[in-house]
Amino acid sequence: MRLYGPNGTTPGTPAANIKRTSSRSFSLPDDATSAAETRAAVAPKASANIDALLAMQGIEDPVERRKRSVQRGKGALDVLDALKIGLLSGNFDASTVSRLRDAAANLKTSSGDPGLDAVLSEIELRVEVELAKAGQF
Repeated sequence: MRLYGPNGTTPGTPAANIKRTSSRSFSLPDDATSAAETRAAVAPKASANIDALLAMQGIEDPVERRKRSVQRGKGALDVLDALKIGLLSGNFDASTVSRLRDAAANLKTSSGDPGLDAVLSEIELRVEVELAKAGQF
Protein backbone atom coordinates (compact mmCIF):
# COMPACT_ATOMS: atom_id res chain seq x y z
CA MET A 1 0.00 0.00 0.00
CA ARG A 2 1.36 3.42 -0.92
CA LEU A 3 0.47 6.64 0.78
CA TYR A 4 0.59 9.88 -1.14
CA GLY A 5 0.47 13.24 0.48
CA PRO A 6 2.41 15.44 2.90
CA ASN A 7 3.26 12.60 5.29
CA GLY A 8 3.42 9.73 2.82
CA THR A 9 5.69 8.87 -0.07
CA THR A 10 5.63 11.04 -3.12
CA PRO A 11 7.04 9.97 -6.47
CA GLY A 12 10.31 11.84 -7.15
CA THR A 13 9.57 15.52 -6.54
CA PRO A 14 12.77 17.48 -5.99
CA ALA A 15 12.72 20.36 -3.56
CA ALA A 16 12.76 23.70 -5.34
CA ASN A 17 14.61 25.75 -2.74
CA ILE A 18 17.69 23.57 -2.28
CA LYS A 19 20.95 24.98 -3.61
CA ARG A 20 23.10 22.44 -5.30
CA THR A 21 26.80 23.12 -5.30
CA SER A 22 29.64 21.25 -6.86
CA SER A 23 31.84 21.57 -3.79
CA ARG A 24 32.28 18.58 -1.55
CA SER A 25 32.13 20.46 1.72
CA PHE A 26 29.07 20.85 3.88
CA SER A 27 27.51 24.30 4.10
CA LEU A 28 24.37 25.75 5.58
CA PRO A 29 21.91 27.65 3.41
CA ASP A 30 22.48 31.38 3.20
CA ASP A 31 18.89 32.19 4.04
CA ALA A 32 18.81 32.78 7.82
CA THR A 33 15.04 33.09 7.94
CA SER A 34 14.49 29.46 7.01
CA ALA A 35 16.55 28.34 10.01
CA ALA A 36 14.70 30.68 12.34
CA GLU A 37 11.28 29.39 11.36
CA THR A 38 9.23 28.86 14.49
CA ARG A 39 5.77 27.52 14.99
CA ALA A 40 3.23 28.41 17.62
CA ALA A 41 2.74 25.83 20.34
CA VAL A 42 -0.81 24.70 19.69
CA ALA A 43 -2.30 21.54 21.13
CA PRO A 44 -3.56 19.09 18.54
CA LYS A 45 -7.30 19.16 17.98
CA ALA A 46 -7.56 15.41 18.47
CA SER A 47 -6.56 15.68 22.13
CA ALA A 48 -10.00 17.01 23.06
CA ASN A 49 -11.58 13.95 21.46
CA ILE A 50 -9.20 11.64 23.30
CA ASP A 51 -10.03 13.33 26.61
CA ALA A 52 -13.72 12.80 25.95
CA LEU A 53 -13.14 9.11 25.18
CA LEU A 54 -11.12 8.63 28.34
CA ALA A 55 -13.82 10.34 30.38
CA MET A 56 -16.44 8.04 28.88
CA GLN A 57 -14.35 5.00 29.73
CA GLY A 58 -14.26 6.16 33.34
CA ILE A 59 -18.06 5.97 33.53
CA GLU A 60 -18.86 2.54 34.83
CA ASP A 61 -21.98 0.60 33.97
CA PRO A 62 -23.85 -0.40 37.17
CA VAL A 63 -24.59 -3.87 35.80
CA GLU A 64 -20.89 -4.50 35.08
CA ARG A 65 -19.88 -3.15 38.48
CA ARG A 66 -22.37 -5.52 40.14
CA LYS A 67 -21.07 -8.49 38.11
CA ARG A 68 -17.49 -7.74 39.13
CA SER A 69 -18.53 -7.41 42.77
CA VAL A 70 -20.30 -10.77 42.63
CA GLN A 71 -17.19 -12.34 41.08
CA ARG A 72 -14.99 -10.87 43.84
CA GLY A 73 -17.36 -12.23 46.47
CA LYS A 74 -17.38 -15.69 44.88
CA GLY A 75 -13.59 -15.61 44.68
CA ALA A 76 -13.32 -14.75 48.37
CA LEU A 77 -15.70 -17.59 49.24
CA ASP A 78 -13.61 -19.99 47.14
CA VAL A 79 -10.48 -18.97 49.02
CA LEU A 80 -12.30 -19.45 52.35
CA ASP A 81 -13.32 -22.94 51.22
CA ALA A 82 -9.73 -23.72 50.24
CA LEU A 83 -8.59 -22.57 53.68
CA LYS A 84 -11.22 -24.75 55.36
CA ILE A 85 -10.22 -27.82 53.34
CA GLY A 86 -6.54 -27.14 54.04
CA LEU A 87 -7.13 -26.83 57.79
CA LEU A 88 -9.29 -29.97 57.95
CA SER A 89 -6.79 -32.02 55.99
CA GLY A 90 -3.80 -30.69 57.92
CA ASN A 91 -2.25 -29.09 54.85
CA PHE A 92 -2.25 -25.44 55.89
CA ASP A 93 -0.67 -23.48 53.06
CA ALA A 94 0.79 -20.00 53.42
CA SER A 95 -0.24 -19.15 49.85
CA THR A 96 -3.88 -19.50 50.90
CA VAL A 97 -3.32 -16.78 53.50
CA SER A 98 -1.85 -14.47 50.86
CA ARG A 99 -4.83 -15.21 48.60
CA LEU A 100 -7.10 -14.33 51.55
CA ARG A 101 -5.28 -11.03 51.98
CA ASP A 102 -5.80 -10.24 48.29
CA ALA A 103 -9.48 -11.20 48.50
CA ALA A 104 -9.96 -8.91 51.51
CA ALA A 105 -8.43 -6.00 49.60
CA ASN A 106 -10.71 -6.64 46.60
CA LEU A 107 -13.90 -6.69 48.66
CA LYS A 108 -13.56 -3.09 49.82
CA THR A 109 -15.03 -1.52 46.67
CA SER A 110 -18.74 -0.78 46.54
CA SER A 111 -21.05 -2.45 44.06
CA GLY A 112 -23.79 0.18 44.20
CA ASP A 113 -26.37 -2.37 45.36
CA PRO A 114 -27.06 -2.07 49.12
CA GLY A 115 -28.06 -5.72 49.49
CA LEU A 116 -24.99 -7.01 47.67
CA ASP A 117 -22.77 -4.61 49.61
CA ALA A 118 -24.14 -6.03 52.88
CA VAL A 119 -23.34 -9.59 51.79
CA LEU A 120 -19.87 -8.58 50.60
CA SER A 121 -19.16 -6.83 53.90
CA GLU A 122 -20.08 -10.03 55.76
CA ILE A 123 -17.73 -12.02 53.50
CA GLU A 124 -15.04 -9.42 54.11
CA LEU A 125 -15.53 -9.70 57.86
CA ARG A 126 -15.18 -13.48 57.68
CA VAL A 127 -12.01 -13.15 55.60
CA GLU A 128 -10.55 -10.70 58.13
CA VAL A 129 -11.42 -13.05 61.00
CA GLU A 130 -9.61 -15.91 59.26
CA LEU A 131 -6.62 -13.67 58.62
CA ALA A 132 -6.56 -12.70 62.29
CA LYS A 133 -6.69 -16.38 63.27
CA ALA A 134 -3.76 -17.06 60.99
CA GLY A 135 -1.87 -14.17 62.62
CA GLN A 136 -1.44 -12.35 59.34
CA PHE A 137 -3.78 -9.39 59.78
